[in-house]
Amino acid sequence: MSDDLHYRLLKLLEERPDASQRQLADALGFSLGKINYCVKALLDKGWVKAQNFKNSKNKLAYAYVLTPSGIDAKARLTARFLKRKMAEYEALKAEIAQLQAEVGQPGAAPEQDAQ
Repeated sequence: MSDDLHYRLLKLLEERPDASQRQLADALGFSLGKINYCVKALLDKGWVKAQNFKNSKNKLAYAYVLTPSGIDAKARLTARFLKRKMAEYEALKAEIAQLQAEVGQPGAAPEQDAQ
């Protein structure tokens, strides 16, 4: 499982602990089998624990709760994710500047930098 997938799945589980694996798969754009595998990996690592809904009519319903080590892991993954995305952003910005220079539009669209 990649760091990006770990990060996205942990973030989603933190936001929606009662989401089914099917809902997680739909939200992340992965197959149900892949999400099942990934959730099991997070459970095995001790980053997430699954709790049955005691009052649920659907006894197969679970809430996925991040453990303290899962919260720590998510923080580390978030920092790495941000660092990687900032590097991608800087590379893309340089590539755009180079392309603008090639077509004779240096500094075109400065309003995009203001956002």
